[in-house]
Amino acid sequence: MPELLGIECGATHTVALYEAGYKIDRAEFGPANLRLLNDTQLNRHLRKIAEQFPRPDAVAIGMAGARTETDKKRLYRASTSFWPSSALHITHDLETAIASDTSNNRIHRVLVLSGTGSCCYGQSPDGTKAKLGGWGHILGDKGSGYEIGLRALKACVFYLDRDGTWSSLGQRLLRRLQLNSPELIIDWVAQANKAEIAGLAQEVFAAWAKRDKIAVDILNGSADTLAKDACACARKLTAKTEPVRFLLAGGVMLNQPRFAAKVAKNIRTRRPGSRILALKNESATGALVLARRLAKLSSAKPKTNTQNRHRTILLPELEQLEKAPTEQRHPRSMQLDRMPLGKAVDLFLKEDRQLPKAIAREKNKIVRVIGWVRDTFQNNGRLFYSGAGTSGRLGVLDASECPPTFRTDPEQVQGIIAGGQPALHRSIEGAEDDPEAGAEAVQFRGVSKKDVFIGIAASGRTPFVWGGINEANRRGAKTVLLCFNPGLKLPHDNRPDVVIKPDLGPELLTGSTRLKSGTATKLILNIITTLAMAKNGKVIGNLMVDLDPSNTKLRDRAVRIVRQLTRATETEAAAALDQSNWNIKKAVARLSKR
Repeated sequence: MPELLGIECGATHTVALYEAGYKIDRAEFGPANLRLLNDTQLNRHLRKIAEQFPRPDAVAIGMAGARTETDKKRLYRASTSFWPSSALHITHDLETAIASDTSNNRIHRVLVLSGTGSCCYGQSPDGTKAKLGGWGHILGDKGSGYEIGLRALKACVFYLDRDGTWSSLGQRLLRRLQLNSPELIIDWVAQANKAEIAGLAQEVFAAWAKRDKIAVDILNGSADTLAKDACACARKLTAKTEPVRFLLAGGVMLNQPRFAAKVAKNIRTRRPGSRILALKNESATGALVLARRLAKLSSAKPKTNTQNRHRTILLPELEQLEKAPTEQRHPRSMQLDRMPLGKAVDLFLKEDRQLPKAIAREKNKIVRVIGWVRDTFQNNGRLFYSGAGTSGRLGVLDASECPPTFRTDPEQVQGIIAGGQPALHRSIEGAEDDPEAGAEAVQFRGVSKKDVFIGIAASGRTPFVWGGINEANRRGAKTVLLCFNPGLKLPHDNRPDVVIKPDLGPELLTGSTRLKSGTATKLILNIITTLAMAKNGKVIGNLMVDLDPSNTKLRDRAVRIVRQLTRATETEAAAALDQSNWNIKKAVARLSKR
């Protein structure tokens, strides 16, 4: 019989079950949420588990925070270090929870989870999955312990303000928190974490037992919300007449049976004939169930990864990266660490002087792209940049400079960077390696056939960028790849419409594409947006007639521009601008009527 390991990692603790023959060993470890662990912490956590048990044939891991494919790939990579020859199933803790329902699974099932947070997660016999919630306590967690506790605090202070009376529920909360007056709640709640606020739900349930009106209102609302979400999740799986088993789980549901019964009653009202039961098996049991299934699936294979698979996104072969100029050593900087500073500065400047000629060789392609962007702006379309690291930051930079320079809507030129906003100022591990994330970013920005999409990848191979190109192509947008790898071979079924690929040669610091590649990227993006804006009436002569004069320097410039275009005095130009809400074009038109 195969030896199996099921691991469930949650916000409060981790449970691992090891099955060998008919014996199951159990061990507990500390909490683990993937979004809260860096790579070192994640490896340390997994190492502790791996050292506790013999090497298994199959491992299933469900971890809180493993929401996206990027998350699961990261957890998979870490897991292979500790179980290299084991079949692996990587998922989130919702799947392990629903798998712990070991009764007949040939029926649609919906997990209704209410603990510190809340979520509804459903599975059909054919493998279809659905989810409602799971957005965290700021955006979601409806009907959770956290929301119940927070609503209690809000209700108590509301009724104090409205009626001038501190409620009995409020008295309970002060006693629990060891606070002497309602005013002190402000400081407490500002410092409290999610679990501490969720802990106040116990007082709400205690007050409910004594028919406290505020508690009744809160819990009636929470039960109704959970039932609504549970039934909405079921509708994603099947028609209303089909049978569904609802599994009530989480600390709130399991520790408050009267509340769970109320949720169940509300579900039956909305969906008659529903089967509802409390899910009392621990989620690690579900992880072990998944490991058993995996062992059966992979019995003929030495190693299997059963992460959710999406459509294949084609990108240049990894072997091409080694041949990219950006990865080669520059013969003139082999002694850079020992080179006199003056000579090193001269070398850097000499290298950068070669950029205009290299870019000029791609002029026809650049002109073509500028024409696309010009036409796109005229037809209310948008320009998107996408990149990782330096390339992504430069795209975001150019996009952010268009509104003050040309008074454009921030929607018109947008930058997408792998890893999102945090990647603007620090490295986000693995973000650039996820093509699905690049495609997803394009999807959620709503890129369409009216738009132009420019992927920026110095080496030409960044998977995040190729995922964006794939999705932009699928949506009918004009697509461009800007890279510095003239020998790049493109995938046959995922080609951008234009590839701009100046040959800059190797970087002086091998592989550091923030040097020549970054400078050339900035030059090309400057040219594209400046000339596209100039051809859309944002420039008269060489003057920025649509700049947004939001500070003293720009207001002074606006006055000078108006004077240059109208020959008005400084006083007349400033007055016209003030009367025109500092819109240069309107001020010029006003003065032209004199």
